[in-house]
Amino acid sequence: MALARETAGPAPAGAAGAARAALRAARADRATALDAWLAALLPSRPDIALAAVGSHARRELTPGGDLDLVLLHRGRADVAELADRVWYPVWDSGTRLDHSVRTVNEARTVARGDLKAALGLLSARRVCGDRALVDELRAAVLADWRADARVRLAELAELSRARWDAQGELAFLLEPDLKEARGGLRDVHVMQAVAASWVASAPDARVRGAHDLLLDVRHALHDVTGRSSDRLVLQEQDAVAKALGMLDAGVLQRAVTEAARAIAYAGDNLWRRAERFSAPRRPRSAARPRGVERSPVGDGAVEHEGEVVLARNADLDDPALVLRVAAAAAQAGLPLAPATLDRLAERAALPSEPWPAPARDALVSLLGAGPAAIGVWEALDQAGMIVRLLPDWERVRNRPQRNPVHRFTVDRHLVECAAGAAALTREVARPDLLLVGALLHDIGKGWPGDHSVGGAVVARDLGARLGFAPDDVRVLEAVVRHHLLLPETATRRDIDDPKTVRSVTDAVAAVPGREHEIIELLAALAVADGQATGPAAWGAWKARLVAELARRATAALSGGTPPPAPALAPEQLALARHDGGSVRVTGSRVTIAAPDRPGLLWRAAGVLALHRLAVRTARTISAPTTPPDARGDESRRRSNGSGGTAVLDFTAVPEYGTPPDPAALEADLRRMLADRLDVAERLERRARSMRVRRGVTVPPPRVTIVDDASSTATVVEVRAHDRPGLLWRVGQALGSCGLQVRAAQVDTLGAEAVDVFYVVDGEGRPLTDPAALSAVRTQVLAALQ
Repeated sequence: MALARETAGPAPAGAAGAARAALRAARADRATALDAWLAALLPSRPDIALAAVGSHARRELTPGGDLDLVLLHRGRADVAELADRVWYPVWDSGTRLDHSVRTVNEARTVARGDLKAALGLLSARRVCGDRALVDELRAAVLADWRADARVRLAELAELSRARWDAQGELAFLLEPDLKEARGGLRDVHVMQAVAASWVASAPDARVRGAHDLLLDVRHALHDVTGRSSDRLVLQEQDAVAKALGMLDAGVLQRAVTEAARAIAYAGDNLWRRAERFSAPRRPRSAARPRGVERSPVGDGAVEHEGEVVLARNADLDDPALVLRVAAAAAQAGLPLAPATLDRLAERAALPSEPWPAPARDALVSLLGAGPAAIGVWEALDQAGMIVRLLPDWERVRNRPQRNPVHRFTVDRHLVECAAGAAALTREVARPDLLLVGALLHDIGKGWPGDHSVGGAVVARDLGARLGFAPDDVRVLEAVVRHHLLLPETATRRDIDDPKTVRSVTDAVAAVPGREHEIIELLAALAVADGQATGPAAWGAWKARLVAELARRATAALSGGTPPPAPALAPEQLALARHDGGSVRVTGSRVTIAAPDRPGLLWRAAGVLALHRLAVRTARTISAPTTPPDARGDESRRRSNGSGGTAVLDFTAVPEYGTPPDPAALEADLRRMLADRLDVAERLERRARSMRVRRGVTVPPPRVTIVDDASSTATVVEVRAHDRPGLLWRVGQALGSCGLQVRAAQVDTLGAEAVDVFYVVDGEGRPLTDPAALSAVRTQVLAALQ
């Protein structure tokens, strides 16, 4: 964290510290000398004063900076003569000068009509002359600024956005403008102006430290080039780094990136506050109660004034809390409140090694929010949480790519890639491995040697740290190791040559039985990686080649064998022996054994949704109630919808807050089994009472009829963004098609539902009619919409 310390306080020790201290001393000496020289130019007269605005007013004038001066007077007839006695010597010295002559009222009028002039006058500093005149000007401009703050801040926000659009984001530019780009020096001056309106606090120590570093870089750039340009071009970066006592241009860029990101993040928080202040006020009505409005967005997290804050009952000792709150914010498309981040960074527990499943699941859910995850991740990073959660992140944090192909630093590229991969989660069987693989695919760029090889080692260690199963860790390691396999092979070799396809299948053979899955993950990752890199790295031609190579490699792989049918655990067998329906709730696990009948799965899921439980996993297992030698008759009875016992095994967690009363949940499940609970009506009533929230944009759902996956049932695969009652809606749609669920495997990976249903018709047979299959798909899709 040396770079964080460098931009967060006093000048660092060592060569860089000495060089930067010398630059600061030079600026201070120059400001003092300029003041003395200018004071000597202006004769001592009443009712006249010379004020500095801009960088000299802040004593920050660099060698190439402009000198901005205002000559104030109270209607003196000889003011033009006095002005000439100041301006001409300044021009003769070769100093770039921006000047004006004003009375206080004239300056005040100009400030009211010209936003840039107002920003300069807010920082006006007396150089010489009548002190009361300068004080009067400052007081008047400040009073006007505060009185018109609602309008002026909206204008300032628009002006800043236009500047950002024109200049880009300093942290991710190869040749940034240190002053005008987003996250540059100008943004700190704007923050100071907003603070002058009393709408927000002044920039904190971290932002001031970041500002000082950028100012030192600007000073060194002017010294090295002898020009006034603020653009840090590539050919000057090594010389500027040397002037600052830094090792090389890479170290310089990394320091500039960290400073710019600190400023940009603080600016985002400040502008949210300013925009709330500038927004039109709505009249309070009887329908809007007084008091603080807080609405839940997840377990331990609530929304307050457009930001996510901790709920009052949030458990800071819960190792999954940080990631769960972050995931809730990203899924809701809301930022984390700075005070909440500070509290989490200071007091919240972090996952131990290996991570518990809820922490890993929250990480996947955070990444699965797509673009909304980027801002939340940045907030965690600025609070120092990411390197505490993933220590290997430190090596890629703020690391520049230093080539025009990449739009971002390594760490931001990884987050952008994971956010892009969220749109591709419907394409793979394991969206959790896709999202984490995307987050880690370039993690090896912080190590010497081939970043794919080094990254695979890091991914293996991090996969185990995150608590993935050993086989999943091997898949993750292979995905990172071979993340360039498909795009490089597709664009550099003839995909019509059988050896080309064989080279791909051989590369993924290191994880037997998971080859298809790895190809699938690599294909999706290639798309996300290319799009996150930049336009030069991805296009339609490359996309077609990669997709075709993946298709051919998949076709070349052997099919493998299907997994064995799940067996009943002893406790499930005991529960299934009851003649009537039985229910058991143990923590987050809900087990139901009941006579098999149509709609049992989704009716049970509906009861869980009524109790605000989110289904994370669900399995259905059939338990014959007749002896083994009578299984033929049993099969015929099951085909008619009667006879056997179905065991439903759910893992369900609260959407937010504390879990429901187990006794109340069991009672409702028993009422459902006895047909004494109208689940549909209760769910409809709950839906009407729920607040409609604008969340993040998610990819559309996908429903696939998987051909040849089973000889005894039709396999329907559903991929969708998880939300309350999802399983209920899918089950209703299948039931409306006259289908029965023979077996189901329901998983929620992060925020993505990956559900597979084995369904049969009323006669217990799979569907074969294409029209009927198309109708099933249409009906389920309609329910998901």
